[in-house]
Amino acid sequence: MKREPDPVEALPPTDNGVGPSNSSIEGFGPDDVHLFGEGKHFRLYEKLGAHLETRDGRAGATFTVWAPGARRVSVVGGFNRWRTRAGALAPIVDSGLWTGWFEGATPGSLYKYRIESQVKNHAENKADPFAFRSQEPPDRASVVWDLDYAWGDEAWMSARVSAVHAKRPMSIYELHVGSWRRPAGDPESFLNYRDLTETLIPYLLRMGFSHVQLLPVMEHPYYPSWGYQTTGYFAATARYGTPQDLMYLIDRLHQSGIGVILDWVPSHFPNDAHGLAFFDGTFLFEHADPRLGFHPDWKSAIFNYGRPQVRSFLTSSALFWLDRYHADGLRVDGVASMLYLDYSRKAGEWIPNRFGGRENLDAIEFLRGLNAAVHEHHPGAVTIAEESTAWPMVSRPTHIGGLGFDMKWDMGWMHDSLHYMSLDPIHRKFHHGAATFRMVYAFSENFVLAFSHDEVVHGKRSLLDKMPGDTWQKFANLRALFGLMWGHPGKKLLFMGGESGQWREWSHERELDWSLADEPVHRGLALWVADLNRLYRDKRALHERDFDSQGFSWIDCADADQSVLVFLRRSDPPEQSLILIANLTSLPRHDYRIGVPLSGSWRELLNSDAECYGGSGLGNYGEKATESLGYHGQPSSLCLTLPPLAVLFLEHDPTIVVPAPAAGTEPAA
Repeated sequence: MKREPDPVEALPPTDNGVGPSNSSIEGFGPDDVHLFGEGKHFRLYEKLGAHLETRDGRAGATFTVWAPGARRVSVVGGFNRWRTRAGALAPIVDSGLWTGWFEGATPGSLYKYRIESQVKNHAENKADPFAFRSQEPPDRASVVWDLDYAWGDEAWMSARVSAVHAKRPMSIYELHVGSWRRPAGDPESFLNYRDLTETLIPYLLRMGFSHVQLLPVMEHPYYPSWGYQTTGYFAATARYGTPQDLMYLIDRLHQSGIGVILDWVPSHFPNDAHGLAFFDGTFLFEHADPRLGFHPDWKSAIFNYGRPQVRSFLTSSALFWLDRYHADGLRVDGVASMLYLDYSRKAGEWIPNRFGGRENLDAIEFLRGLNAAVHEHHPGAVTIAEESTAWPMVSRPTHIGGLGFDMKWDMGWMHDSLHYMSLDPIHRKFHHGAATFRMVYAFSENFVLAFSHDEVVHGKRSLLDKMPGDTWQKFANLRALFGLMWGHPGKKLLFMGGESGQWREWSHERELDWSLADEPVHRGLALWVADLNRLYRDKRALHERDFDSQGFSWIDCADADQSVLVFLRRSDPPEQSLILIANLTSLPRHDYRIGVPLSGSWRELLNSDAECYGGSGLGNYGEKATESLGYHGQPSSLCLTLPPLAVLFLEHDPTIVVPAPAAGTEPAA
């Protein structure tokens, strides 16, 4: 793409001479103005930004931008030789919007807005907040573009409308596009979205993941931010191709039966001069007071959720990715930072709400409205909150006082599990509560169990390297951790590289260490994850009641001395229930008795210690018959061999009938 110079003042400053626009002629009618001002215009991307439009046989585009604090606005680009006077926009009455049509603006034309503020001597060249495409960073101009694409995922989109995600298996592979793979022979460049399709889809199908979640693909100037410092809320980053290239990737994923979740960041935005910050010479998108408008952790600006136009902007962005890119859901980043006025702030550094509390009432209203709009306009799409506190009812409906998200990441389980599994097994008996505490609150929200990118960067080490012991023990521990994760109620998310046991921390500057796939122990771990995904998908007991307390019960959570956990994943009918047993020490347990709810035979479905996964091969040889000896409050029991640092999944086999105990015999206590 041709690089153009920054817009310049080719002529001396002067009033642009353009009078107020008739808003109905320009396509932004009174109803649009009203909805925008009420915070309820959810398709602003159809009105604002650059839209190709032919007039009287002449090709051009209409440009519309919100800049109520401006005294003059011009659109400048190659089509008007980057001259501000030639690109003067007209204000739309009583709206804060400026608009104009310009001949010669065609697909690929570069442009910016020259915004001269009512604030004395302040003028800035700004990217279009509603641009569908931007130059590849570090260049910053917006690009005139259309979003035409011939989708082939009609069957997927039709079926999605009636999907009940709470009862379906959802195993999510979190992926950073720029570092999953790099082009062969050129590790300094990126794969195009289309090129990614050819390797990613077969991999996801082989591994059995139901969804892929992309770290933010919205345009961001600073690559090491991984997309979390967003400037283009309607533009797919040009690092990896065109908007249509990303559509192609999502389309092909859908046609292959794989859902797509996009990471989306309404919690803050960067202060880059060409972006949203101080957009029209006023604090338009953000708060003026740094106690409300500056994020101390990320050194970025915080949206003013109390301004209706900002709510319209953000909700329009969310719906845009579901509408024009067919995304199946949004993982909303940094929700906790939105909910609390004192988030990461000391006393005196924040302003209480009107009731004297620390809750951000405007953000709460925005999030509820956002979730309601998503579910109204895109039934079957999901919203997932990254919310790290005990805020109540995050994933409960808005009509009963909840925030309206479909799901929430279980950050407590993640921290407890990683802490527990990082301990030398000999010490785990002293921390047994870390392995069992989750079930106290497990059904208070609709949880996603997530080991995300945040857990394998900044000195935290890779998942494999967090595990204690020698190499064999590290892999055994990680297999056991994954077994517990897939066995526990809740949907699943795993960041790329965890499934194959990357030794190094993740770095956005390089691709994953794919050469490890040739090593048997890494290949065994990946096979274990694939088989867990298959079991999770195929066995209703493992996914239908992920959010239902009737889907889980402990058989034994009290054996701290031997660090053994035994629980039941209940199904309807009960005969399809599964039992999970975890031995989290380095010692094998022989003749270990557990109670079971059904007599007969129990089949060992999966054993993380199997040789094919890199284990020692210790197990129960397929099936075990029950004994008519009550145990753990159950009517029957099994004597099992528990391999070291291993997880077993057992399923009742109804084809084998065990005779009832002789009359007069009493089961043992």
